[in-house]
Amino acid sequence: MLPALAVGCASTRTTAGSASATAELRDAAGRAVGSVVATPAAGGGVTLDVKATGLPAGPHGMHIHAVGTCEPGGATAFSSAGGHFNPTSKQHGRLNPNGWHVGDLPNLTVDSLGNGSLTATAESLMLDSGATALLDADGSAIVIHANQDDERTDNGPSGPGNSGARIACGVFRRT
Repeated sequence: MLPALAVGCASTRTTAGSASATAELRDAAGRAVGSVVATPAAGGGVTLDVKATGLPAGPHGMHIHAVGTCEPGGATAFSSAGGHFNPTSKQHGRLNPNGWHVGDLPNLTVDSLGNGSLTATAESLMLDSGATALLDADGSAIVIHANQDDERTDNGPSGPGNSGARIACGVFRRT
């Protein structure tokens, strides 16, 4: 059973007049490669509208990470963003029968021209209040990984979901 996460559904409408947050996605070379807008969802949770460009074609794991910092840094690019946002201490993967991280998101599919977009609602995530707040004291980042997330593996050889290196990162800022 998948966690409460709607992808491209009518339930992703936002509440009028609500606060929002945005993140500018940058690659390890510092180039702008997209943006993410986070808004409260009408039915609860947070809707994320992701638009990316200039990324390698194929599916890419994408997650909310625990710290609002995105330092490029070579082989350890974006490690400053910490691990996946997991304030409920669950295992990784939307298909994991033992639960999932609050920051687990669907894979982002990028076309042959390097463009990808996704709208998803993470129903366990809150924008700015409570233990699952995106805009908590140390902030949060969104990270796009090099490979597809298997959405099951908690601790694989290349991190949760075996999604590999971090290739793009953006820090959420209130808008």
